[in-house]
Amino acid sequence: MNTNETINKLLAKDVSWLEPDGNHDDIAICSRIRLARNIEGISFPIVADADQRSEICDMIRTTVINSECLDKPEMFFKMNELSALHRKLLLERRLISNELSGAPQGSALIVADGENSSIMINEEDHLRLQVLYPGLDLEQAWLKISHIDDCLSERLAFAYDSRLGYLTSCPSNIGTGIRASVMLHLPGLILSEQINAAMHGIRTLGLTVRGIYGEGSENHGGLFQISNQSTLGESELMIIERLTSVIRQLITHEKNARVMMLEHNKHIILNHVGRAYGRLRHAFVLGIEEALNSLSALRMGVDLKMFTALDIRTINDLFIKINPAHLLLIAGKPLNDLEQNIKRADVVRETLRRLESEAKN
Repeated sequence: MNTNETINKLLAKDVSWLEPDGNHDDIAICSRIRLARNIEGISFPIVADADQRSEICDMIRTTVINSECLDKPEMFFKMNELSALHRKLLLERRLISNELSGAPQGSALIVADGENSSIMINEEDHLRLQVLYPGLDLEQAWLKISHIDDCLSERLAFAYDSRLGYLTSCPSNIGTGIRASVMLHLPGLILSEQINAAMHGIRTLGLTVRGIYGEGSENHGGLFQISNQSTLGESELMIIERLTSVIRQLITHEKNARVMMLEHNKHIILNHVGRAYGRLRHAFVLGIEEALNSLSALRMGVDLKMFTALDIRTINDLFIKINPAHLLLIAGKPLNDLEQNIKRADVVRETLRRLESEAKN
């Protein structure tokens, strides 16, 4: 299967981690855990040459294929064989990092069916294992990624120090090598102007706040990625338990903010959601930031039972489909900025129209 066929296969499948779990009124969109690992006795990717990186990539791919470490069937992508558009697509689907997107020869990605588990090869480290689960479910994500880690460690000798733990390229990952994060939708805290205080409190607890695409990305659409900052000195379960506790508090604050606004400023929320729906349903030109912020308002409206024809899963899907690479692949041709904005409006408008039509029938 060539690269275009594999990309089309990826696009044709539903993303399993976007399925709402219903446990927290869908404020928690998804949970993700990454583990950084390196192979003992082999140069780390940041100092390895192209031939070494290619050999490492082939070794890891062969190991994964000949094992049952990932759910089958797997999709495989070599970064240097992907176009800039295809790399952007993988980034938009949260399958790769910015670092891997720009990595040189010998870097690759293995994706399991459903996109809930994957392995980045020769990013900062030889392996970056990744698991994504819907909602707030770091415990299940940990069980899954721990199984993958154990499975691979039976076949690959990971670089490990009895005092420091797992050895990694970045000092901040030394120890457990774990990065756990939860993507939250927090429009209530934004509307009630409590978001800055909440994020300040998060940072004082030693946690990191990022945008939807991780480090360096902005917070649009009311989406915030909360993750642990340190990996040394605590066990994986301690890190997960501490992060889960903080996330649950944030979810409670978000719910309370919505309740207070409905009780005291009901028309502010109704106007916010109503204007967003009108914009998305009838606009013929939509910029990415405007679309994300409007979808955020619409998603809150769906969560608050303001609509009968709309559902959270469709809104979640739109958060991904309105991004530039997805739009270009949907269109099947190059689009300038204005044409992208037109196509984005078309995709959203037609999706909402279809849902309304289905509800009537």
